[in-house]
Amino acid sequence: MSQHSQFTLLKERRFAPFFWTQFFGAFNDNVFKTALLTVLTYDALTWTTMDVGLLNNLIPGLFILPFVLFSATSGQLADKFEKGKVARYVKLLEIAIMAIAAYGWMSKNIWILVAAVAGMGIHSTLFGPVKYAYLPQHLRSDELVGGNGVIEMGTFVGILLGEILGAMLVVHKPWGVELVAGGCILIAVLGWLFSLRIPVSPAPVPDLKINWNPATETVRNISFSRKNRPVFLSLLANSWFWFYGAILLAQFPLYAKDYLHGDHSVFVLLLTIFSFGIGAGSLLCERLSGHKVEIGLVPFGAIGLSIFGFDLYLSSLLYTNTATVTAMSFIDQVGSYKILFDIFMIGIFGGLYIVPLFALIQTRCDPKHLSRTIAGMNIMNALFMVVAALAAMLMLKQGFTIPQIFMATAILNALVAIYIFSVVPEFLMRFVAWILIHTVHRVKGINVDKIPEEGAAVLVCNHVSYMDAIVIMAYSPRPIRFVMDHGIFKIPFLSWVFRTAKAIPIASAKDNPWLMEKSFVDIAQALHEGDLVCIFPEGKLTRDGEINEFKGGVMKIVERTPVPVIPMALRGLWGSLLSRDEGNPFHRSFRRGPFSRLELVVGEPQDPEKISPESLQQQVKELRGDWK
Repeated sequence: MSQHSQFTLLKERRFAPFFWTQFFGAFNDNVFKTALLTVLTYDALTWTTMDVGLLNNLIPGLFILPFVLFSATSGQLADKFEKGKVARYVKLLEIAIMAIAAYGWMSKNIWILVAAVAGMGIHSTLFGPVKYAYLPQHLRSDELVGGNGVIEMGTFVGILLGEILGAMLVVHKPWGVELVAGGCILIAVLGWLFSLRIPVSPAPVPDLKINWNPATETVRNISFSRKNRPVFLSLLANSWFWFYGAILLAQFPLYAKDYLHGDHSVFVLLLTIFSFGIGAGSLLCERLSGHKVEIGLVPFGAIGLSIFGFDLYLSSLLYTNTATVTAMSFIDQVGSYKILFDIFMIGIFGGLYIVPLFALIQTRCDPKHLSRTIAGMNIMNALFMVVAALAAMLMLKQGFTIPQIFMATAILNALVAIYIFSVVPEFLMRFVAWILIHTVHRVKGINVDKIPEEGAAVLVCNHVSYMDAIVIMAYSPRPIRFVMDHGIFKIPFLSWVFRTAKAIPIASAKDNPWLMEKSFVDIAQALHEGDLVCIFPEGKLTRDGEINEFKGGVMKIVERTPVPVIPMALRGLWGSLLSRDEGNPFHRSFRRGPFSRLELVVGEPQDPEKISPESLQQQVKELRGDWK
């Protein structure tokens, strides 16, 4: 697998033009919206006689509304037409919207500007499905997490810079309005120029018949996604992040003003710290995931969101300053660093949470339906943000302080995470695997790219310890159906985990002939559905580190369903506390050391018609070598 830095993608045509196209889109959205909100906040009387508070809530709502109304249609367009062409048309639409907005700025017509806000919402709605469906077409699997990380970093940096520039330009005297009007058109033109360089991205379903009814298409999209449980729950988990973020960010203005006693610069500081945290967490995903889609980072991110969200509540209680401060003088206050650290860490763990979810959706979703799935997710995101606004209003009405809202959201996040990870324990199991191979053991994968990313195959491996499956799972690009002894399968609590993970219990003909036959039927069904199945042909854990005789079950499997057989070998697990030994396992564990080095070695796929238990055993022995 490629191990280059994700930033090298910014030098390649297959990624760079698309990155800058989406960056300038997010940048322009926020230059325009922030400039308008700033004008309404500080110079409203020369623009309108309407209630400023109403307009400040109307504008974000109008920007989100198109996501609900037009996402279903935009998803179909991205699946039906070539994505580079769609991106160029969307950028031309942005230029037209900014030209209309320029007239609104120059004539001080607030309603033209409000209409332009809705127009930019439509622009973002149309580009959203293209944004995430484009990447899997042009990036390799080992680049996907890094590419998503760079995109997320660019999006949040674009949002932050746009907010700062919009607020600065519009108050510039005497040319503030003119600078915003011309600047937004210039940014839109830059985005369009970059879109001209986007390479061809063939339409996955060019003969798709467009359903122009957004309601029925939305229901159909979500119904389709529900058939793939991990993808659907990833969509929900993604939308939950936007719920969490919407509540958090919506409180920042009043939090900065009323609790930190800061001016506008303190609010900007909080946004800056949070945005840099998101960007850093997004970029960190590639290194922590080992250049692969590692959904074990999602529980890690969820844990961090709850811990530091709750700690932000505690930090707020320790802040005692009551004098008005600027950003620079705020930093000198007792407790300020703790608050900023918590906000930064919420951003870090938010990036670790969201990037693997996007990568999972991109890799597990049907490619012909990916844009429509992303569109359905955008609708869910918008609805979750609306619910977040209502939830925050309800908590404030019930007398919650803003720090208490942070605490309540952190606790609610923990409850939602527990639900999601209990329904799809693959997240939690991959998290345990990730923790083990980054703490207790140092695991190296050799030729793990030979594990196929799609299609059925049987994996055979030596059986060394009780954590063999976890190590193998940690290096697999997709879920594995493990075949395990029915006695282990029945262990309380673990039985629920095994069932949910779709493990296949098996028994010997002597113990339970009916279950043995059913096991082979289930294995055949799993292979027929294109799954990976892993079997330990020894049938038991080694007691001396040597590979036991391979049984004939693997032959029975491939006779029913001829699929490639992939030999693998685990090195270094023998001697751990979780291996079996008649002697003293503790002696060997301490001798080996607390941070022992492990390896998973994957061999070449074998023709099912040319294998035998003896040949597979020999290949696994050769892969393992002399190292137990």
